[in-house]
Amino acid sequence: MNNASAIGAIFDWDGVIIDSSAAHEESWELLAREEKRVLPPGHFKAGFGRKNQVIIPNILKWASEPAEIERIGRRKEELYRERLKTTGISALPGVRELLEGLRAAGVPCVVGSSTPRLNIEHVMTLAKLHGFFADIVSAEDVMHGKPHPEVFLKAAAKINRAPAKCVVFEDAFVGLEAARAGGFKCIGVGTTNPVESLRGTCDLVVERLDELTAKDVERLLG
Repeated sequence: MNNASAIGAIFDWDGVIIDSSAAHEESWELLAREEKRVLPPGHFKAGFGRKNQVIIPNILKWASEPAEIERIGRRKEELYRERLKTTGISALPGVRELLEGLRAAGVPCVVGSSTPRLNIEHVMTLAKLHGFFADIVSAEDVMHGKPHPEVFLKAAAKINRAPAKCVVFEDAFVGLEAARAGGFKCIGVGTTNPVESLRGTCDLVVERLDELTAKDVERLLG
């Protein structure tokens, strides 16, 4: 690939590389029982792709003090990781194939996610995904969560690429909005939301990542 060294790929994590929605939803339910709190209807969909610092005070309305928000969020992620130790987790179908193709073509890949770093590293180990990504930008690395583009802008900087030379892979509307706001090309992945609902929100829509090759990514970036 002639221009591979000039472009980059940024991947959201949950819903793009892995499908951990069931584990996350269950961990919120376990936490609610542990904390003796009530989860409002539709909370999981409303919070999808957002940081715990937004979910806990604004969607769940469980706390407003930063220290309490931090405590609740930290415990929720502990429950999530404990569940995955029992169930295990694999990359979504087609993920490894595209990552291998991008690596072979010399296209650097980086994670840009609202997920805590410990979760990403934990899953990378369980799913044997180390070696595909040059770096990680996680929840702890940004001040502003999606739909603000900060996470993707920092991810592009990690691989020394301009936004116009990077494609973002996202499954959540809030993430696609963040990608567009940052000046990135974006590809919607139909895992969390139906493919048809993603059309018009991004440059391209796929059901699985192996519908694409490294050449397709280069072509999209012009």
